[in-house]
Amino acid sequence: MTSPTSATATARAALPTRARTRLASGAGVSIALAVASVATSAGPAHADEPYVVRQGDTVSQIALRSGVSVGAIARASSLADASRIRVGQLLTIPTPSSAAITPVTPVATATTTHTVVGGDTVGHLAARYSTTVAAIVAANRLDARAFIRIGQVLTIPTTGTTTATLVSNTFAGRTYSNLVVAAANANKAMLLRIGVPTTSQMRATIVTTATSMGVDPALALAIAYQESGFNHTAVSAANAIGTMQVIPSSGEWASQMVGRPLNLLDPNDNVVAGVAILRSLVRWSPDLPTAIAGYYQGAASVRHDGMYPDTRRYVASVQTLMSRFR
Repeated sequence: MTSPTSATATARAALPTRARTRLASGAGVSIALAVASVATSAGPAHADEPYVVRQGDTVSQIALRSGVSVGAIARASSLADASRIRVGQLLTIPTPSSAAITPVTPVATATTTHTVVGGDTVGHLAARYSTTVAAIVAANRLDARAFIRIGQVLTIPTTGTTTATLVSNTFAGRTYSNLVVAAANANKAMLLRIGVPTTSQMRATIVTTATSMGVDPALALAIAYQESGFNHTAVSAANAIGTMQVIPSSGEWASQMVGRPLNLLDPNDNVVAGVAILRSLVRWSPDLPTAIAGYYQGAASVRHDGMYPDTRRYVASVQTLMSRFR
């Protein structure tokens, strides 16, 4: 949920409970700061160790706990498909030192194009494509307002590395505290370090998850595409995380709904969280547009203030995308 206007939009982080430090913010909510390690008591504790797959494990979850990349585990364990492991299977966990990605300075080496749809903002696109607002503005000679229009074809500068991080505390015209942005940067860096599924794999996961949870797959796909373009490395300055762009406080709510802790950095858990939130919004909203608006703006804010202009554009874009995904 990318909107900074919901009542909980300043609570940010997606690390497991044992790997978080909670501080009281000036807004009266909690900010969770990412800490240096995401290792938990479960799973492999040392490098170059065998690990026996347990019920509920995914390679991405094991990678998170071990501090190595999905690709490193797949290579060390000779996995043909890292998304397919079975209970009782023996994996090899490589050393973090040999599997870690060495940080380098991002250098712009290529570009891609993006056709603007309703609800797009330069800040949103910068987060989606792991670039900066300044880079998009410069590449397209936009004015100081960074104004874009529906149908406009933008040139999006990309980088030759996978270590791009958020550089601004402003997103969608709103400014966030340094603490929130620091947590967002830590989460972004972790996702880039461990590796994530492809956009096609994330799309398939969304369809499977939505179907199993009784949510219209076209709705879940439209939300995910609008939020992240199915890019699980997307993290906004508001610390909305992953494919479904779920903020940590909403992730905690989703965890309560599904009856287990959800780690928003994990691709599968991230989709479960987003779909659970959608299911609740659809169930309790008077109509579909209101449910969609609640995902972006926050249901309480929509009830109290009505839809903001940018929310209306977001809803229109999602409904248009739904027709494409049917």
